Amino acid sequence: MSLFLLNIILAISWAALTGTFTLPGLGVGFVVGFLSLWVVQPLFKEQGGGYFVKVWRWVRLIVLFHYELVVSSLSVAWDVLTPRHRARPGILAVPLKAKGEAEVLLVTNLISLTPGTLSLDVTEDCNTLFVHAMFADDPDKIASDIENGMERWVREALE
Repeated sequence: MSLFLLNIILAISWAALTGTFTLPGLGVGFVVGFLSLWVVQPLFKEQGGGYFVKVWRWVRLIVLFHYELVVSSLSVAWDVLTPRHRARPGILAVPLKAKGEAEVLLVTNLISLTPGTLSLDVTEDCNTLFVHAMFADDPDKIASDIENGMERWVREALE
């Protein structure tokens, strides 16, 4: 049985024991189940380490994406609300290291969800992403930020 499925079963068991079949109740059960599985990790020698690393990488991706979301939202809001506009929009070709449709799809969706950027198209071979950026003063920096930020986090989470 995979540890993820076992963690889901523990979350449902927690919700049943506490009588709270709500999303927050299941979330608490998932965290309690995760911590319980982490404590008994030596019992799952062949599969335990990979699950905990993968969960950590997904949590990190979610937290860092929300950080980027807040920072870019504030940047766009500041530019819109102040009289001096810093926006220099442009379309950039960003080389991708992401392999596989799932990685490319997640990268493009996260970029599109971030205010100030929009994924426009991906080449047939999935090696180049065309992005519209609201602040395209330095295209190389934007491409580097995408490659070393969002794309790297997605690649690590989906390994």
